[in-house]
Amino acid sequence: MNDNNNDEFLISGKTSFCYDVPFRVYETGTEKIEKPLVLYLHGFKDNLEVFTERCSEIVDKIEAYHLFIQGPYPMYDRRSKKKVKDWGASWYLYDGEQEQFLSSLEKTSVFIDKILKGIKNSINVERTCLIGYSMGGYLAGYYSLTRPRLVNELIVAGARIKTEILEGKWELISHLNILALHGEHDKLVDYQPQRNEIKRLINHNVSAEFKLIDQKHRFNDEFISLICEWLSNKNYRLFNTIK
Repeated sequence: MNDNNNDEFLISGKTSFCYDVPFRVYETGTEKIEKPLVLYLHGFKDNLEVFTERCSEIVDKIEAYHLFIQGPYPMYDRRSKKKVKDWGASWYLYDGEQEQFLSSLEKTSVFIDKILKGIKNSINVERTCLIGYSMGGYLAGYYSLTRPRLVNELIVAGARIKTEILEGKWELISHLNILALHGEHDKLVDYQPQRNEIKRLINHNVSAEFKLIDQKHRFNDEFISLICEWLSNKNYRLFNTIK
């Protein structure tokens, strides 16, 4: 058999495989009222449990529905030290090719659409905020720019908002409020491209802010404190001030 001759295949094709991906919704504050939905997208090799714990201060402070989703691509534990449920995860497949990158971002965005459609039948959502860190930040930016009618606030930490996908249609995101956070000593993702994106957004009359922090590529307490402060300034209710 000649391996280089594809004509020798009798049948060739592709099919899909189903894999269960966990998500959780927490409600904080006064029950049975309209309130914001905050969607959290973790970084590369994180998982639902780790990122939920890391963002617990936001959950404790902001009155909202808090949705945590785990990335759909499991990261195999080569050391065989963890159970499958404790493996890290990723949001998309990236090999350096932009076409593949955008295609994978879109597939994951459709996956998120399905989750949001399902839970919004059970909750009363006032507005929606996406918080994405690193790999989750790239996805949060893509989702917000391709589905702007579904998003009000966007917070991206340690990533770049790919405004090129707008193809000059800046009016589509004129309502968005955007916060970009980045570590000055981040050696994985350079902060300058993100700073340039925020300047571009501001120049097109989008409400956007960039904050550079004396940190590395890490979603730490300083990021979280800035997020809580920014959301409060955007009229998100603070849970600990409710009587």
